[in-house]
Amino acid sequence: MTSTAPPTLKGMDAGPPPPGWQQRLRRFGYAPRPVIGLRERLTPPYARPSERLWPVFGIPPAVADRLVRASAWGGPLLVALVAGLLRFWNLGSPKAVIFDETYYAKDAWALINQGYEGSWPKDVDKAILGDPSSVEIPADPGYVVHPPVGKWVIGIGEQLFGFTPFGWRFMVALLGTLSVLMLCRIGRRLFRSTFLGCLAGALLAVDGLHFVMSRTALLDLVLMFFVLAAFGALLIDRDRARARLAAALPADAEGVLRPDASVAQGLRLGWRPWRLAAGVLLGLAAGTKWNGLYIMAAFCVMSVLWDVGARRTAGAVRPYKAVLVKDLTPAFLATVPVAIATYVASWTGWIVTDRGYYRDWAATEGRDSSWSWLFPDWWRSLWHYEVKVFDFHVGLTSGHTYESNPWSWLVLGRPVSYFYEDPVAGTDGCPADVADKCAREVLALGTPLLWWTACFAICFVLWRWLFRRDWRAGAIACAIAAGWAPWLHYQERTIFLFYAVVFVPFLCLAVAMLIGALLGPAGSDDRRRAIGAIGSGVLVLLIIWNFIYFWPLYTGTPIPIEEWRNRMWLDTWV
Repeated sequence: MTSTAPPTLKGMDAGPPPPGWQQRLRRFGYAPRPVIGLRERLTPPYARPSERLWPVFGIPPAVADRLVRASAWGGPLLVALVAGLLRFWNLGSPKAVIFDETYYAKDAWALINQGYEGSWPKDVDKAILGDPSSVEIPADPGYVVHPPVGKWVIGIGEQLFGFTPFGWRFMVALLGTLSVLMLCRIGRRLFRSTFLGCLAGALLAVDGLHFVMSRTALLDLVLMFFVLAAFGALLIDRDRARARLAAALPADAEGVLRPDASVAQGLRLGWRPWRLAAGVLLGLAAGTKWNGLYIMAAFCVMSVLWDVGARRTAGAVRPYKAVLVKDLTPAFLATVPVAIATYVASWTGWIVTDRGYYRDWAATEGRDSSWSWLFPDWWRSLWHYEVKVFDFHVGLTSGHTYESNPWSWLVLGRPVSYFYEDPVAGTDGCPADVADKCAREVLALGTPLLWWTACFAICFVLWRWLFRRDWRAGAIACAIAAGWAPWLHYQERTIFLFYAVVFVPFLCLAVAMLIGALLGPAGSDDRRRAIGAIGSGVLVLLIIWNFIYFWPLYTGTPIPIEEWRNRMWLDTWV
């Protein structure tokens, strides 16, 4: 019998032929989607700018090729440079201990100098701002309810630049800047597009919540950095694992890659250092704040499902069984035990100094424990401490002026005011010619147009994942859910909108993906591209304008009270 399938083009990997109904509809003008070869499905190439672009600017092909290669790092570095200039500009202002800096700046200073947090006097903040050298670190241990990694990070900046607002904000601003660089590179790898990667990073650079958190010595920005880095490490691991599968698959005489069930189900993917790195980073995330544990669980499941998809694409008949046999145990060992070891190691200062809170519990109140013969005293004391901290967190229901329900986060229902003053005309930067007083505020508010666009972008990525089986959309949705959904379980707990900073980078990826769709798929005609470019450009410019408009509320810049009221778009922002 003569085959009716179209011949495979030389150099193209084998793929499934289009269904017969599609071929019959071709006579009526139907154009099916192009069949993507197996090699391209396992290791997709990076998109390149249109060849028609360069002659417009008079750039010869050789120079254009070098520009494209340089843009892979040049573009992200340029975006990160702009983000860094914004974040480090006047970083020491306000010269005050704002919001929860009153806990973390002092705990970090004690931790970096004596290995454990101290019990600080309640009225010590003014003395620290006046003359930090005159303030002694308390030797008595303090009861703290968050692990030490974030405070170690903040303490590094204090060691470098002193016990000052600039010192305790320095490392957070640095991580905020580096997270923009990471997101550019992560977006480039995820979308296979330098433009969309840099766009995602640029959106993060002008997000108000990320900006404010990058200039405040709190733990959540540090948590976000490690979560984003772990996501990037798993993304690199995914690419490398799929490249190994592609390299192991057989090719025919014409170089066409063929699926092979024996290879897809039996190949061991070997040493995977980026998955190990992800385990360390997830351990550092949990060692900053405990909600990193939820994210670790979600990322581990996501990574295993990526392996299932890779083996199925390569030809595995039973991909879940193949992953269970070949990948699951190595994946577990590379992440969970490594993350636990990293978490415990972060408590080294508390362990070795023998002075921290509850450090001697096992030798005193817990000396009659039935587990004393099995575990060392420091381990049992640490476990007791963790149990007490867990009880504190789940029982934290005291009201707060700026608490918010997580259902309201995406629409910015109740942002948190970190700092507020109302200087009179002619004082503290307030212009002398204002009719009334000024307002000076640092408000942890996401750029409204970016966040409201992200609400639509989330719907778009869910549609892409559920109905188009787009793994990129699924990865973005997983990361957003991992950072947001766990808080929905604690409706009675006192929680704040700024916790959402952990998934802000993934909101920016969702918006970048939406804008990529607005620009049009590959092969779109010039009219479609022009309309998409105009609409997308207007949207991005509006988001940038919105960030500039709220700049005074992000930086504590004094503005007339009437201008401050004009920026209170929702009653709940006051």
